[in-house]
Amino acid sequence: MKEIEISQKANLPTRFGDFKIVAFKEGEKEHLAIYKEPFGETPLVRVHSECLTGDAIGSLKCDCRDQLEYALKAIEKEGGMVIYLRQEGRNIGLLNKVNAYALQDKGYDTVEANHQLGFADDERSYEMVEFILKHFGIKKIRLLTNNPKKIESIKGVEITKRVPIVIESNRYNEDYLKTKKEKMGHLL
Repeated sequence: MKEIEISQKANLPTRFGDFKIVAFKEGEKEHLAIYKEPFGETPLVRVHSECLTGDAIGSLKCDCRDQLEYALKAIEKEGGMVIYLRQEGRNIGLLNKVNAYALQDKGYDTVEANHQLGFADDERSYEMVEFILKHFGIKKIRLLTNNPKKIESIKGVEITKRVPIVIESNRYNEDYLKTKKEKMGHLL
């Protein structure tokens, strides 16, 4: 792992509540910990990979923004953390993600589109999660996720419980969610 630069802690008032925020710079990537204390012994944690089209623009092709908002609302109520990883498009980058979208427009599903572009189903990694949790002294978590591979990939912390994220589908993301369930093993 590259040397990590850590920002100061700052307040982050949002439409979901009042949080604290810390940035972690790893090479060219800058990740965030958005959190509300107290954490308790086993805080609620969402590991969320960047999705500019969903998170910021509100794309209906995915469920990313809905998952992020679900997590922020839950953490506002009981404390915990969203770890926001800069891994756009399951870590293929924005340009390739848009190319994958274009292939999806031609009938490929999200996995097939990645394969057409020469990528695996999911190129993400989770080493930064261990670093960030260790920075905060967190040893056990309840993980907000529908992705069993994320549970397997997060190391250095005990995951005591998987907390499902229940999101309604829409006509634009029904096939995407079906592919995530059938081809990627997501627990939807």
